[in-house]
Amino acid sequence: MQKRNALIIYAVILCYCIYSTAGKLSAQPVSKPALDHSVYTMWNTLGGYAITDDGKYASCYKSKTENDGSLLIIDLKNGTSTEIARGTKSTFSNNAKYAVFTIRPTYAQLKDPKIKKASEDKKPKDTLAIMELESGKIIKIPNLKDVLIPKEDGNYIAIKIGIKQSDTSKTKKAKKSDECLIIYNLDKNMPTDTLKDVESFLFDSKGKTLVCVTKGEKAIKGIDSAKNNFSKQVIVYNPKDKSYKTIFECNKKAQVLKPVVSENDKMLAFYANPDTTKKIDNNVEIYTCNIAGDEKATKAISNSIKGLPEGMSISKNRALIFSKNNNKLFFGIAKPVPEKDTTVNQDDIAKLDIWHYNDNYLATVQLKMKDMMLKKSYLSYIDIDTIKGTPKENKIIRLATEQYTNIRVPNEWESDWGYAWSSERYALQSQWNSNPIGDLYIISMKDGSSQLLKQGIYAYSMQSSPKGNYLIWYDPQEKNFFSIDMNSTKKEAVNITKDIPYPLWNELNDIARMAGPYGYGGWSKNDKIVYIYDKYDIWEVDPKGEAAPKMLTNGEGRAKQYTFNIMHWDALQSPRGNFGIKETPIKESDNIYFTVFDHKSKGYGYYMRENKKGKLLPVKELIMEPDFSLGYLNKAKNANVITYIKSNFTESPNMWVTKDLFKTSKKLTEANPQQANYNWGTCELVSWKSKDDIDLEGLLYKPENFDPSKKYPMVVYFYERNSDNKNVYRKPAVSRSTINVSYFVSNGYLVFIPDIAYTVGHPGQSAMNCIIPGVEKLCENSWVDRDNMAIQGQSWGGYQVAYMVTQTNMFKCAGAGAPVSNMTSAYGGIRWGTGVVRQFQYEHTQSRIGKTPWDKGGFDLYIENSPLFYADKVTTPLLIMHNDNDEAVPWYQGIEYFTALRRLGKQVWMLQYNNESHNLSKYPNQLDFTKRLSQFMDHFLKGAPMPVWMKYGIPATEKGINMGLDLIKE
Repeated sequence: MQKRNALIIYAVILCYCIYSTAGKLSAQPVSKPALDHSVYTMWNTLGGYAITDDGKYASCYKSKTENDGSLLIIDLKNGTSTEIARGTKSTFSNNAKYAVFTIRPTYAQLKDPKIKKASEDKKPKDTLAIMELESGKIIKIPNLKDVLIPKEDGNYIAIKIGIKQSDTSKTKKAKKSDECLIIYNLDKNMPTDTLKDVESFLFDSKGKTLVCVTKGEKAIKGIDSAKNNFSKQVIVYNPKDKSYKTIFECNKKAQVLKPVVSENDKMLAFYANPDTTKKIDNNVEIYTCNIAGDEKATKAISNSIKGLPEGMSISKNRALIFSKNNNKLFFGIAKPVPEKDTTVNQDDIAKLDIWHYNDNYLATVQLKMKDMMLKKSYLSYIDIDTIKGTPKENKIIRLATEQYTNIRVPNEWESDWGYAWSSERYALQSQWNSNPIGDLYIISMKDGSSQLLKQGIYAYSMQSSPKGNYLIWYDPQEKNFFSIDMNSTKKEAVNITKDIPYPLWNELNDIARMAGPYGYGGWSKNDKIVYIYDKYDIWEVDPKGEAAPKMLTNGEGRAKQYTFNIMHWDALQSPRGNFGIKETPIKESDNIYFTVFDHKSKGYGYYMRENKKGKLLPVKELIMEPDFSLGYLNKAKNANVITYIKSNFTESPNMWVTKDLFKTSKKLTEANPQQANYNWGTCELVSWKSKDDIDLEGLLYKPENFDPSKKYPMVVYFYERNSDNKNVYRKPAVSRSTINVSYFVSNGYLVFIPDIAYTVGHPGQSAMNCIIPGVEKLCENSWVDRDNMAIQGQSWGGYQVAYMVTQTNMFKCAGAGAPVSNMTSAYGGIRWGTGVVRQFQYEHTQSRIGKTPWDKGGFDLYIENSPLFYADKVTTPLLIMHNDNDEAVPWYQGIEYFTALRRLGKQVWMLQYNNESHNLSKYPNQLDFTKRLSQFMDHFLKGAPMPVWMKYGIPATEKGINMGLDLIKE
């Protein structure tokens, strides 16, 4: 009996083992191929997100590198989508019935060398598509040149197309191009009129009026054979009844520029130069018209206007701006543009740049700024209500001067004051000083007079309140926000955040420049409250400084280590001439919504404070995704429907929709299903302590088929701090300068991206003190192959690589892109993209020396941190990339290091891509570098055969013929 029971037990155990083994075998992941260099053009990137006002449809683009993309129109009722090949530039109509978008020619057509060389007339053109959303019916209009949709409302759009007409002349057999403007009624889904001879056009905000500037070659409704001479005209056209009136007429050789319609859609203004005997640059005039009436446009402003300073003229180089209430018209005045003396032979004039020690800006900066300076104008305005018959009867109010050139006028240009934060007085010291020093001027809108309110103060983020009652800024010396009540007589600055018990500045600031603030979250209605951020929470602050600050987020941020930011659903681009984003002030009855970032998980979420009968309830979580990034929210204007993008390293960014404030959500797109066919990877957060006992974090990427019983080579990439990017998707792509994480992980590498905390004066050693302990910590794991590790970085990261290989032989190979090697010469080098000298960078910003070479102890720091002076210590094979048109790091820095290492007999290669900048911009070069970098790493870390270019180099005589990418088989 005992034997029988034992047999039964044995049989049960055997069956269990067989079942368990079978289950385990079936659960083993199917072997997937690694990513290779052929996949880069397969991956989609989403963008261009939009949603209809009624929340029934959404759209986004799918773009591919070196390939045709597509447009997705998504039905949010059932989640189905329509994909339009090569669709882009999508806009939904204001009535939410149509999608208007562009269909591009094929990528192959655009890249065809024959087509590239063809005349513009023969090149393939875009097609405009109008899709009826409900039925899916698409109407296509070829040869698109431009399309205009009213900003806020209206059933009409204007479509400019090129047309081809056969030339009936017997002496000319070729075809010639023409243009016409189609007026299209979206309510009827059909064109209703065609206008010819239109040069430029714009709608008013409601789409009820279309302003057209004609070319002056034919009548706007077609060729009038009874006339031989046509004039240029400004036409006000009514799409509804197809009527139009001419409000301005001039010689067809004249120019009419930058028409603008006022916010109330009643006034029109534009530049023109009717006198074609004079150049428009110094002889432009401004015309205005009440387009709601029947009168013609009148000349309101010219060089004969009263109050125009001597030696100045009206400038055409500034956009015309109407104030919100349409009682002021803003424009620019300028010094006349110099004209060349055509009587002098230009070959007889010396060509040189003169560098003067007392110039505000270096000659290199001046040359970069030349075009901008020639177009520089000074803000002025005219009171529209006082405009009379001729410019001589009108009066200009000049606001800007040479001392303060950039003026902002609060309350959408309606305030009775403006302000200027001017650094003109400190332009010379900006060569080395990057701290935000300047003078604060207050300008009276009544007569343009000014008051120097604050001189030589430090200020970040200066702004006015929406209604113009307050001026507020962050003072980095005092580490607090200050406010001025602009309605007070004394206009004294008041510290409004002194009672906030937490730092308001960037606590991770580790450069020699004064730390900036965490920022603002906007204002409440009527300028009652300004919202100020600390690292985690948001404070309601009285701009008068009388009431104590209150925490808006109930301390939830600091308690959970979440960073809160106010989310403005209806944030719109500011009107022309204003700055940044126009955020609607928060009303007392509004719910307040927040974006949230979790510093522990690196995840994202959304919170809200619900408003019930004027009382805000405590903050509550709507959604929190610890393992994902969330962003690109779009809320339907007239419906509780929100689309957003969700992603992490393993999940490609895709669009989701929620109709109940994130209680439930639905995935709408699958951007990159092909990813499932390849060995991908995972990303995890790791932590360690630096040599200086600082807590640090970093990202570790492992292959999808990671096996802890194996050993993996590891590439260490770094650039300051990156751990907050844990949930960022990294698609396989050609590289502009750094390793592509997805490619390397898929091909059996570990990739480690450590954070770095810097000590001013010792940036190189700071990198060592942070990175090496992190690598050592990972090497405690048996699956890290410590004998096969590499480091790679670009720019500032490239410098750190160049430095580290002089200090350690831990790494088997290294890659340094655009590295600074000699800080003594780089200090006085030029950033050719801007023309500025790099001194400020070493004294105050990223290079973190904090001193000049001649300060006490400064020289030693420049030597200590320069890899060049320790080149003899290098034992690590090094691949440098430094391009001959680098606009940020002088090219000679790479050359200095390469020639020193070459002189010392070290293994060093340098890739110099012709006419390329700091980061590669041309696809063939990006692909080439991607291949060479992977070959370099594979050879040293995996023992792969050496390619020809590494073994023998490529002689200049074979340049462009033999790329040397073939592997040597020995």
